[in-house]
Amino acid sequence: MSKKLVKKIFVVDDDEMITTALEDYLTRKTMHEVKVFSTGEDCMKHFAEEPDIVILDYKLNSISKDAANGLQVLEAIKKLDRDIRVIMLSSQEAYGTALQTIVKGAEEYIIKDADAFEKIAAMCNS
Repeated sequence: MSKKLVKKIFVVDDDEMITTALEDYLTRKTMHEVKVFSTGEDCMKHFAEEPDIVILDYKLNSISKDAANGLQVLEAIKKLDRDIRVIMLSSQEAYGTALQTIVKGAEEYIIKDADAFEKIAAMCNS
């Protein structure tokens, strides 16, 4: 089975600066199609577009206090498609938080640091 040349990547984060910067970075470094969403609910509304990779913030509640958090969105994604690649992106550095997302099906847990975008781009190209 060959890899798709152009992948569809969904970026889900309630921090507009992060989503804008990550969208720009991935578009330049990977040449993939990137769509951004500020809530998990918005992402799930577009899930029929069949993303190849979802980059998902762990904490998603700054826009709406009733918004689902990243772990809840991860669970919803995995119910629809167990094989979809989900990369968690977070400022939470707790081992237990990272482990929880991996157990629920995330491929990787990346801390929002100076190397985060580079790590994500490398994973999107693999």
